Amino acid sequence: MRAMRALVAPLAADRVLLQKESVAYYESVGDFVVAERDGEMLGCGAVHVLWEDLAEIRTLAVAKAALGQGIGSRILERLVERAHELGVERLFCLTFETEFFGRHGFAPIEGQAVEPEVYAELLRSYDEGVAEFLDLERVKPNTLGNTRMLRVL
Repeated sequence: MRAMRALVAPLAADRVLLQKESVAYYESVGDFVVAERDGEMLGCGAVHVLWEDLAEIRTLAVAKAALGQGIGSRILERLVERAHELGVERLFCLTFETEFFGRHGFAPIEGQAVEPEVYAELLRSYDEGVAEFLDLERVKPNTLGNTRMLRVL
């Protein structure tokens, strides 16, 4: 967990990723996959289920020294596999990296991507990722400039 936080910290400082408290990493440890070489953390990412057919790709990060080596793509491919294993049909992400996610089948979305009944249920969540997916006004300062993207599996 410490290595993941250290990997994410500079990206959070640059406001590319959201900074999370340590407890959030521990609570979601089962969502994560990591890439490492010789004990060094090269990248990480998570797939977090939001609803029965919907999950979010979260905290996809690659160490600066490992950029351009395909590590982010391999992490994302593994996360997509995990989503398939979980029976998820759609993947959401909130990102500045629209070209990267576009190459992997994600497309920008506008408005709501769920039915009104599901929207009403998701409003009850305390999860910030759900609030970002729903494009709620209270998360706008954290999401400014990011693009909401979706991939149908």
